[in-house]
Amino acid sequence: MAARIVTVFGGSGFIGRYLVQRLARHGWIVRVAVRRPDRALFLKPMGAVGQITPVAASLRHEGSVAAAVAGADAVVNLVGVLHGRGANSFAAIHVEGAARVAQAARAAGAKTFVQMSALGADPDSPAEYGRSKAAGEREVREVFAAASVARPSIVFGPEDDFFNRFAAMARLSPALPLIGGGRMRFQPIYVGDVADAAAAALENPGFAGQTFELAGPRIYTFKELMELLLAAIGRRRLLLPVPFPVATIQAAILGLLPHPPLTLDQLRLLKTDNVLTGKLPGLTELGIQPTGLEAILPSYLETYRRGGHFARAEAS
Repeated sequence: MAARIVTVFGGSGFIGRYLVQRLARHGWIVRVAVRRPDRALFLKPMGAVGQITPVAASLRHEGSVAAAVAGADAVVNLVGVLHGRGANSFAAIHVEGAARVAQAARAAGAKTFVQMSALGADPDSPAEYGRSKAAGEREVREVFAAASVARPSIVFGPEDDFFNRFAAMARLSPALPLIGGGRMRFQPIYVGDVADAAAAALENPGFAGQTFELAGPRIYTFKELMELLLAAIGRRRLLLPVPFPVATIQAAILGLLPHPPLTLDQLRLLKTDNVLTGKLPGLTELGIQPTGLEAILPSYLETYRRGGHFARAEAS
């Protein structure tokens, strides 16, 4: 039987490295489409010799996208940005870029397409992030009607930006901020479960054309997540409520930084719970048992307990 070829856009990122490893284990020939292939070389040992190949591609350049998907049986688009700016605006990446990948995949004759979106993707979202994710889903489906869409809640794991950022902050600051009093609710999902879900959607024809909401087994308030984090790193810190009007001023200033820790658009997202709606299929339908946060979080935050510097682990 001829080898199956899959192109994974954004395959060197947080979710991508886990998905690439799983697809290699399942026998796929994996092309990792990224802007800087030299930064994706760490993925090659996750497969057999020649099984994983980083290739240069940018969602903004049609020719590079077409070359990356040529001859592919399946395509996955994981590319996303948390704050849009300039050439990497939400519209350019989440909407136009997603459409460009879907168009190239269809033209190349790919049979399967998986689009990574986000829980809360909604054309009526108060945040441009949520609106652009919804628009990207729509653009993909207009071109590739059988595309599967995955909408994960906040994703945790050794390389995550969420818990690692606050753990690093807790090492230096006597307090952690609770925006809006920390009452907003989240349903964190383990990165390995997200990768398993994407792989399942890719490999099972019965999941074609469906949208899946992906979340962990338990709902937490933001305050509860900070309490879990502090327990995991063995630190006591003041949890300081920050009213939304104050946070708005902070976000307006911080949003001007090259890599802002908080933007006005992200603040709008924080005013809405990020949990399952119950209206769409999820991990259960994909045959995946969700992994609890408490089972994973202490293992990769241990270095903060010891007072060392976090070293990003590879996928496992």
